[in-house]
Amino acid sequence: MSARLNNPDYMRFPLRIGADGAEASTRRAHVREQIEQVLFTDPGERWFRPEFGVGIRALVFEPNSSALWELTKKRVMASLIDALAGEVDPGSLEVEVTSAGDGEQLLVTIGYRLATINHTERVELVVGGNR
Repeated sequence: MSARLNNPDYMRFPLRIGADGAEASTRRAHVREQIEQVLFTDPGERWFRPEFGVGIRALVFEPNSSALWELTKKRVMASLIDALAGEVDPGSLEVEVTSAGDGEQLLVTIGYRLATINHTERVELVVGGNR
């Protein structure tokens, strides 16, 4: 199974060009790159997909409370289910949003299982503050 996880079969994002052309990503890295695209793309930023993205950077300017965490969780979950279709088992997708640091950061934790190979991953991202 590890060979299927570590084969560079996907184009890397953001796109990087090396000596041999476009650099590749492993399947695990590709899914993480997709998650970062969804979280850090602002809605309306993509011309032909205006609904794509969560725009999570803007949320750090909102009052850091459980209401913000729940709203963010719902936005992230809906966006990831759409963006990761075919890669991630939608029933395995888990999103947690909480406060980090002294309340000036959001901690977003995303758990999922790669659909065809039954491999579980967990990604933690801290948004805002000095990171």
